[in-house]
Amino acid sequence: MSDLNKALGDISSIRRQMARSTEFRGYGPATLCATGAFAIIAAGAQGMWLSDPSHHIAAYLATWVSTAVVSAALIGTQMHTRTRRIHSGMADEMIRMAAEQFLPSAVAGALLTVVLMVFAPNVLWMLPGLWQITFGLGIFSSCRFLPRPMLVAGAWYLAAGLVCIALGDARAFSPWAMGIAYGGGQLLVGAILQITREEADDEA
Repeated sequence: MSDLNKALGDISSIRRQMARSTEFRGYGPATLCATGAFAIIAAGAQGMWLSDPSHHIAAYLATWVSTAVVSAALIGTQMHTRTRRIHSGMADEMIRMAAEQFLPSAVAGALLTVVLMVFAPNVLWMLPGLWQITFGLGIFSSCRFLPRPMLVAGAWYLAAGLVCIALGDARAFSPWAMGIAYGGGQLLVGAILQITREEADDEA
């Protein structure tokens, strides 16, 4: 029995090593572009119905947190089905690896939101920039198993977040501070995935 357990452990270790050295193809370009469209729609809705978000923080947060939740649910659902189709036998390892790379930045963004709301509401204007920076760090962390050009998307989010913070006041709550950052960023991510995969298929 010990030999069997050792063999199963060795197989599991080999699968993990293979997953770490394999490019993750569970993210669908069309789905990521759709989440970019969601961000642009949310920005348009904010512009129409929330003229002064700095004095209606709850409505502002509801708009963007709900957009993030819907987008994450769409990406997660599609990633699960796509990974099982493309990576088949290594699907569980690939999904676990993707979650381990990106989840810390998502948790950090959520915790920052709670901490600023409870303990430092006077600097809540920093939230859009902090969200974008943590999202960019998540992309940078994930680049080890994504196409190399994805670094450009990480740099986009980092730069967008720094610009928001540089505004230094309630202008960071502008609908397009989020709409341009996430709309453009997700469309960029989708385009990078589509282009690099077409190039890989051509080479194959």
